[in-house]
Amino acid sequence: MKIKYVLCLLPLLGSTCCQKPKDTANLFKTTVVEIGDIMNTVTSTGTVEPVNSVDVGTQVSGIIDKIYVDYNSIVKEGQIIAELDKTTLEADLRSSQANLASSKAELVYQQANYNRIKSLYDRKVISDVEMEQAQYQYDKAKAAYDKVQADMSRVKKNLDYATIYSPISGVVLYKAVEEGQTVASSFNTPTLFTIAQDLRQMRVIANIDEADIGAVKEGQSVTFTVDAYPNDIFHGTVSQVRLQATTTSNVVTYEVVIDAPNNDLKLKPGLTANITIITESAKDVMLAPVKAFTFKPALPEPTHNPTTKSDTDSIAVKHPAQTLPANSKTVYIKNQNGIHPQVVEVGMSNGIKTEIKSGLCVGDTLILEQIADIDLPQGANGNAGSPFMPQPPGRNRKR
Repeated sequence: MKIKYVLCLLPLLGSTCCQKPKDTANLFKTTVVEIGDIMNTVTSTGTVEPVNSVDVGTQVSGIIDKIYVDYNSIVKEGQIIAELDKTTLEADLRSSQANLASSKAELVYQQANYNRIKSLYDRKVISDVEMEQAQYQYDKAKAAYDKVQADMSRVKKNLDYATIYSPISGVVLYKAVEEGQTVASSFNTPTLFTIAQDLRQMRVIANIDEADIGAVKEGQSVTFTVDAYPNDIFHGTVSQVRLQATTTSNVVTYEVVIDAPNNDLKLKPGLTANITIITESAKDVMLAPVKAFTFKPALPEPTHNPTTKSDTDSIAVKHPAQTLPANSKTVYIKNQNGIHPQVVEVGMSNGIKTEIKSGLCVGDTLILEQIADIDLPQGANGNAGSPFMPQPPGRNRKR
């Protein structure tokens, strides 16, 4: 609902002793409603990282025999990047093969013996004890054979692990070993290389303060800069807002993942990014300074004879009396008819300007502040004239 109060600005002419009041144009600082763009942003810093990187290690201990890649080497998935010395592992394999052959021979013998004893037992020729003994020896030989087979598989796998392949296609970011170096994997898997999958697609991990995280959503646009290229502006998109909070020196932050294309390969892992997340924006909308919504006119106290009731004693500047909706505010418009309040519907605000959705037109003049006291002359009845007050009837008649 639009409420409009027209307040007259005509000077007082009701008495020959009146002086001409100040020009009201000099009493107020004003602005006009204009069309423009507005946005709200959240700023922070983050670190540029590859979208996917893999630490390549070894599950077996040994001496590095050959290394086929170096820093920044481009590798393909399945490509051999290093080999360990296989002498010991190959000896273990031959030993396992011998044990397997021995166990298999024992199993064949015990199986034949079991079949022979069982045939005699079925004809009631031998006792139960002899049958049970044959069964035990056969089961034991079979279990031993199964164990040696498992050991054989493990030794073969360890021999395969001595040849290290790239698990993904990408670029070698880090190399931790050199040829001839011994690596031990007793308690953990040592890292030999770090490979980034595709540097043409990077991401920024940003730490957003808890006061701003509520405005950050997936899909929002992001711009950021890096010190390596201060004149370039990079673009990205929020792809994930992580729920895990991090507290450092009583400051709570949340990690936000930003996908960033890197077709020209300018972005490098580890660069610090100064990011700006556009949380909301609007283009080609009516805008007014925030200051216009906080202006309230300051009027002088009227002077009059306390024993005489004036016809203007009951007149005052009126403000909208009803409770306004949350998205409505009051501004003061200045036009040829005077100065009057106007209720408008507002949209987003960035702290400097506010979007006007309805209630005003482009070019309307709004009052921002009162830059001088209203020093108005006294009429014959001792009442001050005001640009915010309508004139009593007959004041403008010529004498």
